[in-house]
Amino acid sequence: MNQSPVPAAASGTPVASSAVAETDEPAVQRPAGHLDDAAKAHNAVRGGTRQAGNGYLPGRGLERHRWIERPAEAFSMEALRTRLIGGIQSWRDYPASLRLWFWLIPTITAVLGGILRFFRLDAPHSLVFDETYYVKDAYSYLVSGYERSWPSNANDSFNAGNPDVLLNTPEYVVHPPVGKWMIAFGMWLFGGDNPFGWRFSAALTGTLTVFLVALIAMKLFRSHTLGAVAGLLLAVDGHHLVLSRTALLDVFLAFWIFAAFGALLLDRDDGRRRLASRLAAQAAASPSGIPLTSQLVAGPWLGMRWWRLVAGICLGLAVGTKWSALFFVAAFGVMTVLWDLNARRIAGIRNWFSAGIIKDGIPAFFTIIPVAVVTYIASWTGWFLSKDAYYRQWAATNPAPGWDWLPDPVRSLAHYHLEAYKFHQGLSSDHPYESSPWTWLVMGRPTSFYYQSPKQGTSGCLVETCSSAILPVGNPVVWWGGTIALVILLFWWAGRRDWRAGAILAGVAAGYLPWFMYPERTMFIFYAVSFEPFLVLGLTYVLGLVLGRSSDPPWRRRSGLYVVAVVLVLAVLATAFFYPVLTAEVISYQEWRMRMWMPSWI
Repeated sequence: MNQSPVPAAASGTPVASSAVAETDEPAVQRPAGHLDDAAKAHNAVRGGTRQAGNGYLPGRGLERHRWIERPAEAFSMEALRTRLIGGIQSWRDYPASLRLWFWLIPTITAVLGGILRFFRLDAPHSLVFDETYYVKDAYSYLVSGYERSWPSNANDSFNAGNPDVLLNTPEYVVHPPVGKWMIAFGMWLFGGDNPFGWRFSAALTGTLTVFLVALIAMKLFRSHTLGAVAGLLLAVDGHHLVLSRTALLDVFLAFWIFAAFGALLLDRDDGRRRLASRLAAQAAASPSGIPLTSQLVAGPWLGMRWWRLVAGICLGLAVGTKWSALFFVAAFGVMTVLWDLNARRIAGIRNWFSAGIIKDGIPAFFTIIPVAVVTYIASWTGWFLSKDAYYRQWAATNPAPGWDWLPDPVRSLAHYHLEAYKFHQGLSSDHPYESSPWTWLVMGRPTSFYYQSPKQGTSGCLVETCSSAILPVGNPVVWWGGTIALVILLFWWAGRRDWRAGAILAGVAAGYLPWFMYPERTMFIFYAVSFEPFLVLGLTYVLGLVLGRSSDPPWRRRSGLYVVAVVLVLAVLATAFFYPVLTAEVISYQEWRMRMWMPSWI
């Protein structure tokens, strides 16, 4: 009998073989009433080979070989889609009773996150930390479309509700416009004369990030429970909470990066559906039920991948917020091509590596990168439309032989970028709250955004000495637990070859590891918010392992549920404990000091 080593379904995303599989094995929960894919595969092995309308007939030597399928069945639409995507291929595949929860769970966690982020959003009623730069730049965008200079007392005017003190000279800034345009949107809606208007966009973006994390977690783990866990963990984390309540750029950066990741996840399934459809059509047209040998050498072209366009736009907006997003562009580009390479291998394409590079990798580059570049350049529209923005007329007074064919605005913008790059490379001034990346995951040195010491009888202070502080300290359960989870993910990715563990690690690595290349640069722990959603996914992944599978014995499931419940309760209690120093509440000095767990937090 002919047997083909074409992969058969195991659990979730199927495997190709026990030795080289891309597997979806861990951290998966199936909805009630839905037969687990592993159980289906087990039934198939025990019962034999599928026959249309006849269930399972006795097999011929296929027992204990779940990764083997008969050639005539390996290229059917059902077999290909199950092998490439798994049993649940979209939210519509859930039972009717669970489809509504697919959207309700992200919404509920986002509402919780929104309450924490919008409540007392106008406190303190003054610019805090780097709001002194970005809020004023955003107001300048509303007025002029580019950054203008401010008088020395501009902060006092802003705090007093009188932002209209702009000077007529341009201001030199080193960050792209997108984040500042997003801050300006809130000021356009609610005015630039109040803190709620300054911070509205940050709070809204942080809330939407909670929604995305819950939604993407359900997509990634195919579990409603784990989607709720991920959304709740991000909603209550103090680090993300503070960045969502402060008009800085980093929460916008994190949002666009994670939105791009979500788009690439959707593209992964879309590409595999197309691959399954085209191979199944070729098999159906063949008398043997198998695509021709020539068709299996490289496999089919998959056409235009629209979700990659969306990812390109999101990545362009991320880079347009902060240049550090470029590392995510590189990491995500490699990641999406590796997904396609493995899809062709699992599908049975013989020259899957070269075919994946030519038919998937090159089109991916020319889909994502040009779109990201165009999006990024478009974010400078205000600068292009101006006549006196910083460096706007530089090319007119600085001829460049050999480059004269470029329009003057393009040469001026290129020079602007070169100067900004030099600034970032040379940024090494001392700061009392700078921190090394080595300390970020354990929250070694949170950046103090705000601190006041009201005296008795003022600002709600009822004791002799009080404190009002904003310290973006992360939830210890999320950050310390997430750090441990990353180690577990490394072993699971290397040992079990779970693509989801690899994707999460790629997101953390892109946002974290590049900072080690610049040891002399002044850095702050709040830069870590760019990869925090991936850290939350990593912790959720491990909690999924603790929770177990739907096929586990009841006692195992109950034990896992108790452990996960305890972790979530501890996370909520930790946020409740730290909440006063996250949101500038007035508390006694002793209460503030009690929340400073490490000397380096002061």
